[in-house]
Amino acid sequence: MRIAFIGIGLMGRPMVQNLAKAGHELHLWNRNLKKAERLYDIATIHPSPVEAVKNAQIVITMLADGPITSEVLIHQGVVNATPKGALIINMGSVEPAVDLKIAQLVTSQNKRFLDAPVSGGVQGAEAGTLTIFVGGSPADLAYAQPAFDAMGRANLLGPHGAGQTAKLANQLIVGITIGAVAEAFKLAESAGCDAKKLRTALMGGFADSKILNLHGERMVTRNFEPGGRSWSQLKDIRNALNLAQENQLNLPLAQCVETAYRSLVNDYKGGELDHSAYYLWLEHTLEPGQG
Repeated sequence: MRIAFIGIGLMGRPMVQNLAKAGHELHLWNRNLKKAERLYDIATIHPSPVEAVKNAQIVITMLADGPITSEVLIHQGVVNATPKGALIINMGSVEPAVDLKIAQLVTSQNKRFLDAPVSGGVQGAEAGTLTIFVGGSPADLAYAQPAFDAMGRANLLGPHGAGQTAKLANQLIVGITIGAVAEAFKLAESAGCDAKKLRTALMGGFADSKILNLHGERMVTRNFEPGGRSWSQLKDIRNALNLAQENQLNLPLAQCVETAYRSLVNDYKGGELDHSAYYLWLEHTLEPGQG
């Protein structure tokens, strides 16, 4: 399939590489063109997003947030430039309302749309094992299946917007569980317990999880190179809380975790660190004079 891919960041690059391995014809654009140019051997690089999409069967966007996604798809003319009948898939994490607005514009032009954010981080993107949360029609999912199969496992959650809502639910679980693991480790360390040994001991019990395995390892080895950045985790939790407010829901755990990540990002300049750096935030707050 001819696929235009817009957004070649931490996640986008390995996703593109897996699409190329599956034999798809790729056309790329990125705001920082040098990131796209590194993939010149497996794709055609374009100077503008409009050029990248003009002959595409599928257009995939993997951009940082809702405002940037809207800017590229709507204001820079990508939706208008995409051929009639083509399928536009937003795989970045944005507010459900953003994708609903984009979907309305896309379908008004006799084009198709799926919201399909992902979970699994850079590790999942590299391995082609991402969980893909899809909102849209079964027919459009079937059309996109060859592309999705190269990147991970697609799950249809409902109509447009359902994929983004599912991703927010996922991010609540991820963010809150990272906080729980970090706080458990700090509690153990305060009483003289070795956190590395604790992590191993917890595996296989009721406290076991991918978060304990992957993010717990990052905490005890103090490796905070980003697989998922803290600023992105904060963005998703804020979007989840905004959606909860729209639906008159109170999410007290989410509110606590949002406060922690906001402090990590704004007070301790941790936005570019992996979201397991919640552990570092705890250390900062435990320093004399902090808290």
